[in-house]
Amino acid sequence: MSKKFNRTLVTSALPYANGPVHIGHLAGVYIPADIYVRYLRLKGEEVLFIGGSDEHGVPITIRAKKEGVTPQDIVDKYHGIIKKSFEEFGITFDIYSRTSSEIHKKTASDFFLELYNKGEFEEKTSEQYYDEEAKMFLADRYIMGECPHCGNPNAYGDQCESCGTSLSPTDLKNPRSTISGKTPVMRETKHWYLPLDKHESWLRQWILEDHKEWKTNVYGQCKSWLDMGLQPRAVSRDLDWGVPIPLPGAEGKVLYVWFDAPIGYISNTKELLPDSWEKWWKHEDTKLLHFIGKDNIVFHCIVFPAMLKAEGSYILPENVPANEFLNLEGDKISTSRNWAVWLHEYLEDFPGQQDVLRYVLTANAPETKDNDFTWKDFQARNNNELVAIFGNFVNRAMVLTHKYFDGKVPACHELTDYDRDTLAEFKDVKGEVEKYLDTYRFRDALKEAMNLARIGNKYLADTEPWKTAKTDMPRTETILNISLQIAANLAIAFEPFLPFSTAKLKQMLNVTDLAWTQLGQVDILSVGHQLNQADLLFAKIEDETIEKQVQKLLDTKKANEASEYKAAPIKPSIQFPEFEKIDIRVGTILECIKVPKADKLLQFLIDDGISKRTIISGIAQWYKPEELVGRQVCFIANLEPRKLRGIESCGMLLSAENADGSLSLIQPSALITPGSKVG
Repeated sequence: MSKKFNRTLVTSALPYANGPVHIGHLAGVYIPADIYVRYLRLKGEEVLFIGGSDEHGVPITIRAKKEGVTPQDIVDKYHGIIKKSFEEFGITFDIYSRTSSEIHKKTASDFFLELYNKGEFEEKTSEQYYDEEAKMFLADRYIMGECPHCGNPNAYGDQCESCGTSLSPTDLKNPRSTISGKTPVMRETKHWYLPLDKHESWLRQWILEDHKEWKTNVYGQCKSWLDMGLQPRAVSRDLDWGVPIPLPGAEGKVLYVWFDAPIGYISNTKELLPDSWEKWWKHEDTKLLHFIGKDNIVFHCIVFPAMLKAEGSYILPENVPANEFLNLEGDKISTSRNWAVWLHEYLEDFPGQQDVLRYVLTANAPETKDNDFTWKDFQARNNNELVAIFGNFVNRAMVLTHKYFDGKVPACHELTDYDRDTLAEFKDVKGEVEKYLDTYRFRDALKEAMNLARIGNKYLADTEPWKTAKTDMPRTETILNISLQIAANLAIAFEPFLPFSTAKLKQMLNVTDLAWTQLGQVDILSVGHQLNQADLLFAKIEDETIEKQVQKLLDTKKANEASEYKAAPIKPSIQFPEFEKIDIRVGTILECIKVPKADKLLQFLIDDGISKRTIISGIAQWYKPEELVGRQVCFIANLEPRKLRGIESCGMLLSAENADGSLSLIQPSALITPGSKVG
């Protein structure tokens, strides 16, 4: 028998305040959380939606140093951008606060002290890199050196961005501090650890036995961690930005961000409800839900529950409906590479079209596996579904009612079998939508809501009231009455998903008090009810608009390739006499043709100043034969001939490889006599 709850506390992962929010965040966390909260509110349930910015940690200090500002400047900037974007996008937090607030610092400090005084931590001393010039211990990202795997000289202490290998600072060859550039030394430092291994037994029972209903991706990741065996995890680190460790002799140490951040849910609730926050966090009749992305599963299913259990007075999460990742145009979203669709930029480029993005990201939500966002799919779903089905149906029903009945809901007369079949099709819509929303299957819930629009659109197209109006006005009244009742149902069914569009639809229908309990009913609008003027709910998105967005991404990719390009390592040194053996000459291209059955090869006839020679070169991907005739090029004249595709090639054209992998021929800057030596 399922447990009964009197209220629901919903938290959403705290976005990191060193950059804006992108569509991956929205699809993974904030849209599903907002849909669920709106749904509960529509049902009249007691619910609290807690959000806020995560404002501590090393990436923020690194960004601050790069920009020459303080960490507080960074978090103030991005907290403001994120908060405003959420507000404009319709994410209905009851509070959106931050972890740099004074109430959070006190809450996190008190939480640490409670566990410390109960003996829940282990103290350990270890050696870490220390910058003697900067007088500070170095976080992993403040150390660079040579990757032991690929030789990249600029690998970070936690990962080599060249080969992708995870590293420890001590793995690096020739380590150096990114603060001073000096070689760091090893120095002892003391930290406090949460012994997760001591919590493994009850976590295994609580998750693997008591919560088998959790999503498969969440359950599976938790099981994997538990099966590997849990290890103690440091709750402190040497840093000057964060919540200070509230103990004597702990100067220069702060709470590790993984420990600090989830306590932000509690401190933000305290800030909102200083006198009643405990009802939401400590009463067993409260249902606690964490909406997160898959990179936070372990922290919210294993680490944070262990913290709460160790403290002893808090409830544990009932569910953690985490989503997987959303990719962008076939590539992983990356903030560092600017490969993202940023929410604040979307709101500028598509004003008034928040619901289009909400719809597309829900319809394509990465609920159990990674999914891909493309601008073409965005356009297709808007034009073919929102405009052509939902919007078209509502607009025609409204316009025809104004045309034939002065905008008043007509009477419903005798029903045909087709009318009854249509009404029967959506009588269970409430139960179907609820079934999916209650189990966090938002994509399927949206499909059920959209199916209602398809039913209405098909009904109107099949019954053709614009034709019956010429011969059978009572029949026309019935058709439009049923159509308007479906439109009213759409205003209810879509409210959790498309709040801006349903508000507009309710204004058009001239209703304000639609209730969730009415979903599926066929008498929502009374006969004679006056409608307001019709307006388009959605607008077609043209190819030109999408092409601009695609081009923006292509420009980003091109800029990334240029900035990320690293020249190949210099080959071993050679003696000058060896170099002198190479005979590089200038020649003029007399003829150029494609080599049959070889997509990459071109055949050149070169005037080398002495005779004519044939050279085969693999540059067909970047040059057309006709544009090369008459050009002068540099080539190696004394390379031993070799056969390619049965053709003897006497030499090698010189070319340079660009950052994007393309090749450019090496050519003299001015006309020169064929056969001239280079060197």
